[in-house]
Amino acid sequence: MKIAILDYAAGNVTSVLRAIQHLGYDADITPGPQEVTAADKVIFPGVGAAASCMRELQARGLDQALHDVAAAGTPLLGICVGMQLLFEHSEEDGGVDCVGLFEGSVKKFDLDDKTLKVPHMGWNAVTFADDVLGKEIPDQSHFYFVHSYYCAPKDKAFHLAGATHGHEFCAGVRKDNVAAVQFHPEKSGPVGLQLLKNFLESP
Repeated sequence: MKIAILDYAAGNVTSVLRAIQHLGYDADITPGPQEVTAADKVIFPGVGAAASCMRELQARGLDQALHDVAAAGTPLLGICVGMQLLFEHSEEDGGVDCVGLFEGSVKKFDLDDKTLKVPHMGWNAVTFADDVLGKEIPDQSHFYFVHSYYCAPKDKAFHLAGATHGHEFCAGVRKDNVAAVQFHPEKSGPVGLQLLKNFLESP
């Protein structure tokens, strides 16, 4: 099985690769759209700001590659910024148009409870909908988050996971072969590895 991890100068790709290797798989970290569209599974991770990440995706032709992967039915998993960039628009950096595989926008946390910090950083409980990514993961398992913005899908039918930080927010989405999570499974211990395993072993 050919697994491609997108390299677009955003952080955390090496951590994702190590998690995949820990599960007994190999993967290629690649900036090449041809390698991405030829893969059997695609992982779109990231740590960084929306504007600079979108510039790199576009410069490398990876934004179109993501559309091609989605259209071909290839399983695609977005992680953290890789989830946010799959939406139409982000409020970050004064407003950024994104890849647009999911209808909806990315909004900054504006919390009434000022004792809660932004960025939302650390472990938080996640509830999964009935989805293969949540297989064998106990409800309210804790995953590791680092983010100041959250995704707001137009259609709540796309919600695959939820969490709470001041208010409930969407922690995961699914649309056909494209899924994404706001948290970092590669930094979330055994439950994170289980999620990655579920992605790699699902059709």
